Amino acid sequence: MGDKNKIYIIDVTNRDGVQTAFIGLSKLEKTMLNVYLGEMGIYQSEFGFPALQHEWNYLNANLELAEMGVMGNMRLEGWVRAAAEDVYQTVKHTNVKHLNLSISTSQIMTDGKFGGRIDRSDILKMVAEAVSAAKEAGIESIGVNAEDASRTEPYTHDKRYDEDYLVRFAMTAKEHGADRIRYCDTLGFDRTISIYDSVKRIAEAVQIPIELHCHNDLGYAVANSVEGAMGAIDAGVDAYINTTVNGMGERAGNADLVSVILALTKSRGMQDRAILDPKIDFTKAWKVCNYAAVAFGQGIPINQVGVGSNAFAHESGIHADGMLKDRKNYELYTPDELGIDEQEIKPLGRIISTGEYGGLKGLRHVYANLGIQLESERDTLRLVQYAALHNQKPLTNDELRFIATYPAQVEKILTVNPKAFD
Repeated sequence: MGDKNKIYIIDVTNRDGVQTAFIGLSKLEKTMLNVYLGEMGIYQSEFGFPALQHEWNYLNANLELAEMGVMGNMRLEGWVRAAAEDVYQTVKHTNVKHLNLSISTSQIMTDGKFGGRIDRSDILKMVAEAVSAAKEAGIESIGVNAEDASRTEPYTHDKRYDEDYLVRFAMTAKEHGADRIRYCDTLGFDRTISIYDSVKRIAEAVQIPIELHCHNDLGYAVANSVEGAMGAIDAGVDAYINTTVNGMGERAGNADLVSVILALTKSRGMQDRAILDPKIDFTKAWKVCNYAAVAFGQGIPINQVGVGSNAFAHESGIHADGMLKDRKNYELYTPDELGIDEQEIKPLGRIISTGEYGGLKGLRHVYANLGIQLESERDTLRLVQYAALHNQKPLTNDELRFIATYPAQVEKILTVNPKAFD
């Protein structure tokens, strides 16, 4: 029998993951990642920045695809500053209906970012105005982010954290129509004990679902995400955990998608709680992780949880002997649970591809091998050429299928217009 409240996954690869320094994803790659996350049954993808002009076509095309059922039941949610002007830009130029509004709550960031021009009462006023603007604009679900929440208050005289201001912050957001509060451990500063206590107190006081957004600067991202979520569950509200595929993200990265799911389902005391969103299809994990590795151009480390090449490798004599007798001696989960099948066998001999400089004959050959009959070869070739240029790398088979199946949306995704807009 499971818990009454559940933990849902909000993947932020297409917002925070793409902010990893020196690397990124094309709009087409972000779209494919949304498709895979939707297949996996993820609750919500934070898919971009609706206040940024170069995201508008991509965002609107993805929303069209979502309406067509291409991404299952997954929600697509945008990220903006907790500022009414960002909300107005969002509704003017996009069809985004789910929005996260972000503002810093720690004193160090309030002082450092705003140069002493505003204080905490101003922060609360800005939150109230932004949430109200979003409600009035017809935004269907609103999350409010407390950036740097874990450093909001210094230790008090009795060496305990004082979350009074975070409670006021959350209450203000709730009173004006927010659906969730995002507790951000922006610098990976928390510990499992402190984040559990802080989240539990806020959730008990405000009775609002809590979203956990944890960075990995001290190696705690997954543990803090899970324990923070348990603080919300134990306070009687739902929890939402932000993840990124393969732990991508700024500096040391974010909480890894696969690691979080495994921790929620396989760790001590969690196996029988049925606490995770039941819609998740974990057999899609291998597919999404490998696509992200190719798209980011960052290979999966051999010791990556669940999907690294050594995740199911056993060399020491004692381990090998134990595995041969019973895999449960040294494995908490099996490869097939993550959708890891027999190793792919690449075809030998000639390989003909298509891409930025490809022609009609090569295109026909590639699509024939995929079992796809093209309605308009020249139109598809044009999109394939631009998509390869857009990605700056060879297209995957799934990308080629996607281009042939949804040409109108692909054309929109590939269109980035630098012309100035109001």
